[in-house]
Amino acid sequence: MSKKVSILLIYTGGTIGMVKDHPSETLRAFDFNKLVSKIPELSQLECKIESISFKNPIDSSNMNPSHWVSIATIIEEHYNRFDGFVVLQGSDTMSYSSSALSYMLENLSKPVIFTGSQLPIGDLRTDAKENLITSIQIAALQENNRAVIQEVCLYFEYKLYRANRTTKINAEHFEAFTSLNFPALVESGVHLKINQNYLLKNQKNKKLTVHKVMDTNVAIFKLFPGFSRELLQGLLNIQNLKALVFETYGAGNAPTDDWLISDLKEAIKNGLHIVNVTQCSGGSVIMGRYSTSEELKRLQLIDGGDITTEAAITKLMYLLGSGVSHKSFRTIFETSIRGELT
Repeated sequence: MSKKVSILLIYTGGTIGMVKDHPSETLRAFDFNKLVSKIPELSQLECKIESISFKNPIDSSNMNPSHWVSIATIIEEHYNRFDGFVVLQGSDTMSYSSSALSYMLENLSKPVIFTGSQLPIGDLRTDAKENLITSIQIAALQENNRAVIQEVCLYFEYKLYRANRTTKINAEHFEAFTSLNFPALVESGVHLKINQNYLLKNQKNKKLTVHKVMDTNVAIFKLFPGFSRELLQGLLNIQNLKALVFETYGAGNAPTDDWLISDLKEAIKNGLHIVNVTQCSGGSVIMGRYSTSEELKRLQLIDGGDITTEAAITKLMYLLGSGVSHKSFRTIFETSIRGELT
């Protein structure tokens, strides 16, 4: 007889863990120790569920790398006791958090699934129950006593995505996230449709390594028609800035003004890592495809390919925190290390 699969819920905060106090109409944090009484359907899942909550649950707008380290540490401390992990947080910064965790958890061989909801768990039309139930069900999937999912994912509105491929696209619809450059890993309908060909597998059987140093000396600059030299220089001259996500137009294009090229060239010469990432939700940077990106290619900006901004900024934090040498930084960034790049 095989042992019962055990899942650990980690509640950091967010709408999914809230219930409405109907007399006052205010939201208050839900007691996850009473989860089954609130969602009796969970008792039908053939798995054991335990939960841990942040002492002070936070709104996801307040999420920062210290909280990512807290989540990673909880997973590290309970890794051998549980077969899978479901992280509950607010959706606003979920793509950033889950992307960060994908880098921080090296040699992961168990599922870590982020989910949340647009409506509180006690609302009549809530999406919280489906998101939570299916996330737990997917986290519990086993084949030959091994987890089917062996990576950090994000589940929302009937689809499981690779976390570092996601972007939040809607603040009101239940379908809040998308992954335009990579297919869904699992689709939930009458049955769970698992797209096996797209799953990451930990073939090495190496021990989990948890990276807890994230260097936040990074920035994002989004191009827009009419941005000034003073604005860009103000950013490039920030003390201790080490890396920049440069959000360009279309397939990696930027204005061809001489001052822009010379300022970027000087910044790179001074050691700044600049990653060219498209502003578009989908598609890829292809430097040199148009004349408006030829100079960026000559400057040897790091090619972001089809990486999302969320995955790019967190990858920079991770690589800088890991002490990657300046010489090999570009090569490592342009290499897919957790499935974040095609």
